[in-house]
Amino acid sequence: MNTLLLIGIAMAAGLLVSRAARAVKLPNVTAFLVAGLLIGPCVGGLLSREQVASMDIISEAALGFIAYAIGGEFKLAYLKKIGKAPLTITVFQGLMTAVCVDAGLILFGVDVPLALLLGAIALATAPAATLMVVRQYKADGPVTRMLLPVVAMDDALGLMVYSVSASVAQGMLGGRTSFHSMVLTPLIEIVGSVALGMALGAVLGLCARFFASRGNKLALSIALVFAGVGLCDMLNLSSLLVCMMIGAVMVNISQQREVLIEQCDRFTPPLFLLFFVLSGAELDLGVLPQVGLIGLGYLLLRSIGKWGGTMLGAVCVKADKKIKHYLGLTLLPQAGVAIGMSAQVAAKFPTLGAQVSTIVLAGVLVFELVGPVITKIALTKAGEIPAAK
Repeated sequence: MNTLLLIGIAMAAGLLVSRAARAVKLPNVTAFLVAGLLIGPCVGGLLSREQVASMDIISEAALGFIAYAIGGEFKLAYLKKIGKAPLTITVFQGLMTAVCVDAGLILFGVDVPLALLLGAIALATAPAATLMVVRQYKADGPVTRMLLPVVAMDDALGLMVYSVSASVAQGMLGGRTSFHSMVLTPLIEIVGSVALGMALGAVLGLCARFFASRGNKLALSIALVFAGVGLCDMLNLSSLLVCMMIGAVMVNISQQREVLIEQCDRFTPPLFLLFFVLSGAELDLGVLPQVGLIGLGYLLLRSIGKWGGTMLGAVCVKADKKIKHYLGLTLLPQAGVAIGMSAQVAAKFPTLGAQVSTIVLAGVLVFELVGPVITKIALTKAGEIPAAK
């Protein structure tokens, strides 16, 4: 089937299901995921796995703009105001999630290497679903303003914890481990990603003033985000970190920031819709019966770690009580980063790869479908989404 026709079908399905989802007040992101599931190979079969895979470039571009939009929230004036709170909460929730999953699974009798790998992957959060819910409902308040920087830093922490856990697991299984693989490799990736993102963000911020029309400013933004994603593929850097830094630098140095952000906000909704429909098409209901007690334990322990760690971190920095109670519930969605980590496990640990992939894919299925709904409920309870919505 023609690629453009496939894209048209996917977008139409997303629009139809999102319209129907309004009746039960489901977030658009959940509706788009369900639409993809219905037309994907697992249910309707309208799109095959090969056809979905052939449109990976759309997902890469969408993730780039999602990260760019989150970076655009990193205004220095606000970051100075909230101080160390986001970093503290990020570290507490991330490490507690890893410890919770590791310790809980080991107590259940799971082999230590498998538990370590699942605990590291459990840290990863899906910024895309979270941002979509925030934007759809125009959420605002202390929880929302704390949520975006925490989500942004969470994947950087996850990358470091995964590298250490994978190296320890490899050593326990008789493989080679080293300081370079445990510390230097993830550090180089993080520092390199931040440096590249800052450079591209500076180019965007400085060059935007030379273009008068809004269309050209939008074209410049697209060019820099696409360049960032493409360079990440070439240099093995994190596209999420790079694009976040592009947005963060641009919003703090450019006098054209409002126009650049507004134009991207007009351009990206169809791209995000298509991204989530394709993500839904990739979900596989067939993995659910295979996960067993380990999979259920992973789902429960990750949820406890995210919520409990966030509360503990919020208590330490004396955050608003709404942040203590509700922020952890908004960190449950999980998607691309977790799948990427599980793919790395499959390549590095042939004996554990299939089991890890099955559990993680089941987790992604549950957390992607349920997570946005829980995020909406949490933000509503916190008073940051009007009850009418």
